[in-house]
Amino acid sequence: MNEDLALVRRCLDGDEAGVREFIERFQGLVFSVCWRMLGHREDAEDVAQEVFARAFRHLDNWDGQRPLKPWVLTIATNRCRTALEKRAKLPVASEIVEQAAERREHSQQRHDEIDWAEELQLALSELRDDYRQVFVLFHQQELSYEEIGEILQCPQGTVKTWLFRARAQLAARLRERGLIEEAQT
Repeated sequence: MNEDLALVRRCLDGDEAGVREFIERFQGLVFSVCWRMLGHREDAEDVAQEVFARAFRHLDNWDGQRPLKPWVLTIATNRCRTALEKRAKLPVASEIVEQAAERREHSQQRHDEIDWAEELQLALSELRDDYRQVFVLFHQQELSYEEIGEILQCPQGTVKTWLFRARAQLAARLRERGLIEEAQT
C-alpha cells in the first residue's frame, strides 16, 4: 500500500518516471481486462488508453487507504462498459455479418488442432457483459469476490451467481462446439 501511495504522489507531482512506472505496472493488466471484455484488440487498445487518461485525470481522487489495483480495474471495467454500450448502438446487421464470418473461419480452421485461446475468447464474447466481466476478473485477474463486488459495485452474492452462470454458459457453449464432453455423474 505504501508503494501505491508513493507512486501516486510521484505522478501527482509530475514526475515523468513515476508516470512511466504507473503505466508499466498496470498496462498489461488493463489491456488484458479490456481485450477479454471487448473481444477486439483495436477496441481494447483504444479503451486502455482511455483508462490511463482517466486514471491520471482523477488520480487525486484515489483513496490512499485502499489498494491502487482495484481502483484502476474499476476504471477499466467502467470504460469497457461504456464501449460496449456504444457498440450496442451500432447497426446490428454488421455484427451479424461479422459473427457469421468468424464462425465460418473457425469451422474451417478446426481440423485436428483446436486453438483453445481463440475458442475461449469466442465463447466469452457470447456471454452477457456482466457475466464476462466477473469471469475475467475472477479467473484471469485472480481477484476475490469482495474485490470484484467492489469494482462492479454489486454484492458478493451477485458476483458468485454471475460467475456460476458464466461458467455454466461457457461449458455449454464449448460442449455445443464439440470441444468438451458432457460430464458423467
